Amino acid sequence: MSVSILVNLGLLGFFKYYNFFLDTFVDSFSFFGTSISIDRLDIILPVGISFYTFQTLSYTIDVYRKKITSPSSFLNFAAYVSFFPQLVAGPIERATKLLPQFSKERIFRASYALSGLDLMIWGLFKKVVIADNCAFFVNQIFDNPGAYSSAELATGAVLFGFQIYGDFSGYSDIAIGTARLFGFDLMLNFKFPYFSRDIAEFWRRWHISLSTWFRDYLYIPLGGSRGTLGFQIRNVFIVFVVSGFWHGASWNFIIWGAIHAILFLPLLIAKKNRSNLNFNRFSIKSVFNIVGTFMLVNIAWIFFRADTLQIAYNYIKTMLTDGSLSMGVFTSSSKSLLFFAIILISVLTLLLFEYFSIKKKRDLVLFNRVSAIVIVLMIVFFGAFKNASEFIYFQF
Repeated sequence: MSVSILVNLGLLGFFKYYNFFLDTFVDSFSFFGTSISIDRLDIILPVGISFYTFQTLSYTIDVYRKKITSPSSFLNFAAYVSFFPQLVAGPIERATKLLPQFSKERIFRASYALSGLDLMIWGLFKKVVIADNCAFFVNQIFDNPGAYSSAELATGAVLFGFQIYGDFSGYSDIAIGTARLFGFDLMLNFKFPYFSRDIAEFWRRWHISLSTWFRDYLYIPLGGSRGTLGFQIRNVFIVFVVSGFWHGASWNFIIWGAIHAILFLPLLIAKKNRSNLNFNRFSIKSVFNIVGTFMLVNIAWIFFRADTLQIAYNYIKTMLTDGSLSMGVFTSSSKSLLFFAIILISVLTLLLFEYFSIKKKRDLVLFNRVSAIVIVLMIVFFGAFKNASEFIYFQF
């Protein structure tokens, strides 16, 4: 097991983090007044390496823990690691769930395939209608945040929140739906995260395959919630910082993870990190908590999206101190106004579908014939096909 872990993490570390550690090493000398020069390597990052590395690690660890036996066929293992629907951006599947499915006979079921098509349509809607339209403004604002007002910067942060949600969860939905066409069942990766009432609930609803991976293979082995409060705080910080670092070789991602750890700590200290496990009903208090959590998550997203820590700092500083309510970037031309209107309509549609799914105690959005037609028409007429961008999580 040790050899497998070292090889997997070694390859991930070389391809993804070599230049980051090299730059940090050089900068540390500069901090003390000494200048050194070391050539960086022009390394091409394999698409999705963080995802299939963690998927392979889960297999190794689960075999070692005897939660699963090694497959008799190497072909099944190879198919598990390289299963194309979720290969490059998840969900990060566990060997205990996905691997046995390659050995079972799969019988085509029309109802299951149709549910897969529904998920693919919903995922495509979130990607090309919400995420790619939001990108039109997000790229402008984050490329030059000093040129925009407080209101524009705040709106830009919110739009990025919906961009990354539509982009990433859209891919997950398409992956799960595609797998269903072939008779495979992939794990749920998102569960309406922007309806979370606190940060702990957010991480039970956002990128579920990654958060549960870190829970099972890092947090619990570190001691989890056992031991003193100090040990629990240490474990939480380690998990969130490593989670941030998993996303990219940049201090921005590390700070993003640390921010979520800081937001999580009050819940841990007050022993309320598991107080919102079920959604019984919407109330004034729950709506207030949802809005508050959404605002905190979006402030953290600024560090995730900004190219450098300095840009993120200046972005937040201007957003909080400028005081201008100008919204010119969204209304300066008929094209901008049209994009903004499409975004508002599509985001409202997203939230309404998710709201009624929660009310009906569903984990996924389900369509009837009318709603499916409406979503398809919105994809056709509102989809940003000319301004399409690649999936954000392909870079991880």
